[in-house]
Amino acid sequence: MEGLKVPNHVAVIMDGNGRWAKAKGLPRKMGHVQGGKNVEELLYVCDDLGIKYFTVYAFSTENWKRSEDEVSALMTLLRSYLSSGFKKAAKNNVRIRIIGDKSGLAGDIQDLIRDLEEDSKDNTGLQFQIAINYGSRDEITRMMREVGKKIKNGEVDPEDITEDFISDNLDTKGIPDPDLLIRTSGELRLSNFLLWQLAYTEFYVTSTHWPDFDKDELIKAIEAYNKRDRRYGNAK
Repeated sequence: MEGLKVPNHVAVIMDGNGRWAKAKGLPRKMGHVQGGKNVEELLYVCDDLGIKYFTVYAFSTENWKRSEDEVSALMTLLRSYLSSGFKKAAKNNVRIRIIGDKSGLAGDIQDLIRDLEEDSKDNTGLQFQIAINYGSRDEITRMMREVGKKIKNGEVDPEDITEDFISDNLDTKGIPDPDLLIRTSGELRLSNFLLWQLAYTEFYVTSTHWPDFDKDELIKAIEAYNKRDRRYGNAK
C-alpha cells in the first residue's frame, strides 16, 4: 500500500452471494449470511487503510421482487445486523447511516434504524452507509416531490435549485460523492445505485463474488484506482 492514494469514499455493489452459495452447494440464504459477515470484515479493513466513507448496496427497491423466502431471510439478517450494530459501532467509533426509503420497511426495522443512527451520530471514525430499500430513481423521485411541495408553499425559489441544492436534498446529504465504485461478481451495470452521486466516480469490476472479496481484493481495486487519470468533467 506504500505510495498508493487511498480513496476517501468507496462504494460497493455487493453481488454474487447467491452464486457463491450455489457453487458450494449451499442454499442462497447462506450466501447472504456469509456476505453479511464479509461486510463486517471489510469495515475493519477500510478503517485500517484510511478510507473515510464506505457505502454498501444491501437491499434495492427491486429486491422485493425476489422470492418470499429470500426476502424474508434478508429481512431477518437485516434485523440481526442492525440489532448487533449498537455495541459494534460504539466499540469501533463507526457512524452508521441508512439511505433509502425507510418508510417501506417494517416498523421494527425502522425503529432499529432510527435508534442506531441516533446512537452512532457523534462517532468520528469510519462513516458507514447502508443502502436499504434503495433505488436511485426512487431517491430522486422522492426528492423532487419534497422540493415540489416546498416550491408550492413558497419555501423554495426555483432559481435556488443548483447542483449543490439537489445534493443536499438527497439521501446522501452531507456525504461526499464516492471516489471509487466496486462491483463484485462481474456484472457491468449500475443497477439503479447512486446515479447522481457517481457522476465522476471511477468504476472497478471484479469477477470475485462478494463473500470472497477480501483485503487483497480491495487493495487490487485501489491499485487500479491509482492508475486512473482523475481530471473530472471540466478538465482539459
